[in-house]
Formats: sequence, structure tokens, C-alpha cells
Amino acid sequence: MRAFIFPGQGSQSVGMGKALADASPVAREVFQEVDDALGQHLFKLMSEGPEDQLTLTENAQPAIMANAIATLRVLEREGGVTLAGKADYVAGHSLGEYSALCAAGAFDLATAARLLKTRGQAMQAAVPVGVGAMAALLGADIDTAQKLADAAAEGEVCTVANDNDPSQVVISGHKGAVERAVALVKDFGIKRGVLLPVSAPFHCPLMQPAADAMAQALGANPPAAPLAPVVANVTASPVSDAAEIRDLLVQQVTGRVRWRESVASMEDIGVTQFVEFGGKVLSPMVKRSASGEVEAVSVISMDDIEALLKTL
Repeated sequence: MRAFIFPGQGSQSVGMGKALADASPVAREVFQEVDDALGQHLFKLMSEGPEDQLTLTENAQPAIMANAIATLRVLEREGGVTLAGKADYVAGHSLGEYSALCAAGAFDLATAARLLKTRGQAMQAAVPVGVGAMAALLGADIDTAQKLADAAAEGEVCTVANDNDPSQVVISGHKGAVERAVALVKDFGIKRGVLLPVSAPFHCPLMQPAADAMAQALGANPPAAPLAPVVANVTASPVSDAAEIRDLLVQQVTGRVRWRESVASMEDIGVTQFVEFGGKVLSPMVKRSASGEVEAVSVISMDDIEALLKTL
């Protein structure tokens, strides 16, 4: 069995998608459609920067989705394959869940782009700059990370935001609490704590205003049933029901990204090949999270697409 997977924020870089667009009219079409949907020159920003503008949450989120979908569309149209025919499941990390749903036909491309623009703006606006923070805990498992977060909270919000793999957990919350947690890592036997260069504390209760904004946006633009079940971030379980997907996307804004468990869940179902579109972030996490032998490949370039076609 095979899963198509889609990366989240942090996988953006200046120049993303440019080589693909140069090589394929299909990719250019995707980038143009996203530009038209958003009424901005997002692809120019992706190609040329500046990096600080691309890194802004409201730009990074639709950019990462556009890049991933362009890669998939080139595979489908130029390779003559379909997601429905080649993927048993789809999944994505945080914003990547929208890419996964777009890939599986639950959202059209323009709607996915607009929803992610809204999501990025709402997440940015939910907490004033400087109030929140996030930190990666390296060499931490989920239980130890949660104990550290609880110890550092001191009445503020400090919680596990992303359970990425057995050796990397991300915490999120009030800046003071997250900084206290980083200072305490050695006491909990954690190798290192690194404050992340993010503009807001994602996937924690401080994001509730953004969750409310997404409930409204998704109410106006509800998903359709996907062509393949999506393994949801907040439950780490496959879901195909459109109404349930919508509710889970709202919960996802404040909820934990259960990526390690999602990989385990897919492995339990029988997935042995994971194909990451538009990034090289999730594939290493998959390999670290899998208990058995799985294949995890990253597809970014035309060469990657051609190599993948030989195995599908």
C-alpha cells in the first residue's frame, strides 16, 4: 500500500518550484491558478524572494501547497497516472493536510489556496508578535516533552504542538513558558531545545481565534469527500467523511499534529511506501517513526518524478 504525503511550514525556500515551472507547462498552470485565486504574484515571491516575505505565514502556507500540488499534477498529467489509482491514503503535516485534501479532490486548487491564505493570516493575527513562541526538543519523546511542558507552564500555556518522530517534539505556547522549557531541557534528559523562528505559537490553545476564523471559512467552503482517505493530524486515523474532515481541520489549528502516530497508523494499515511531494522534510521523519521496513521518497524535481513513475 502507498501513501502520498505533503510537507508543512518550514519547508519553503526561495527558488521553490522554479525548475519545475521551467520544465513543465502543467506546473506553470498550477502556479498561475494560485496567483489568480489569491490576486498576488505568489510564484514570483517563491522564485525570487525576498525570503522574509516568503517566510510570512500567510505566504508560506499557500506557497508550500502550490509547490506540492504542482509536483503531483506533473506526475499525474505527464506520467498518465491518477492519485486515486496510485495512493491508498493521503496525509499532510499541519498546512500539508490542506495540500493532501486538494490532491485528493476534497478542495479545488483555488479554494485550497484561499483557505490557506486565510489560515495563515488568522494564525498570525491570533497572538500579538512576541507573546508566543515555539521550540523544537531534540532527543525527546512525547511523554518526556509533555512533562517538561507541564513543568515550565507555571500558569501559562505550554504544550506539545507537533509529535514529529520518536526523537523530535515541538512545544508551543506563551513565550516565557517556552523559554523556561528550553532552559530546563537538561533536567529532563533531553539533548537540546531550540527556539524556532516562527511568528506565532501554532497548534496550541492560544490559536483559538484562528480556529474560529477557520470554522467560518470552512463553513463557507466545505470540503468534498476525498478520493482517498486522509489520515488526520488530530486523530492520526483515516477519515473520508466530508463533515468530519471539516471539523477536524478546525480542531487542527489548536490541536496537536500527531505525525509520529499517523505514520504508525498508516504502517499498521499496511502502507509500505510513503511518497512526499514538494519537500524533503517528512521522509526522514517517516523513516525514524516506522517500526518496520518502509520506503520513503521525496519528489521535487522532474528527475524525481521520472524515477517515481518507474516504480508506480
